[in-house]
Amino acid sequence: MEELKIVIATELNVDPATAYNAWLDSDGHEEMTGGGASFTNQVGAEFTAWDGYIFGKILELNPNKRVLQTWRTSEFEESTADSIVEVTFAPSDNGTLFTLTHTALDSEASVEKYSIGWEQHYIEPMLTHFNS
Repeated sequence: MEELKIVIATELNVDPATAYNAWLDSDGHEEMTGGGASFTNQVGAEFTAWDGYIFGKILELNPNKRVLQTWRTSEFEESTADSIVEVTFAPSDNGTLFTLTHTALDSEASVEKYSIGWEQHYIEPMLTHFNS
């Protein structure tokens, strides 16, 4: 059975440290996505994004390179396991190659829905924020 996952990569015109720090900072996350967020850069810390619609826990941090976190939305059934989001920040010619990998999704419908959500509510606003 094929794993249900989303992989999105894009170039950001900032250095990896700037993008990484924005991801893990409440104000920075809000500025780059437009949705209210509560983040801290501590392994084990809980976070929220998009005004509480998204929430989870930070599992691993590799400063300026990688964040691994659990991820779920307020629409997940209580019995549905957390999904996993890994974001990486690699140096590139333009600044940063930002790659988001979302795994452990429960259905093809979730893959389709959250692929659109990542593009509309994260990638597009981040490109506007960092590349303007």
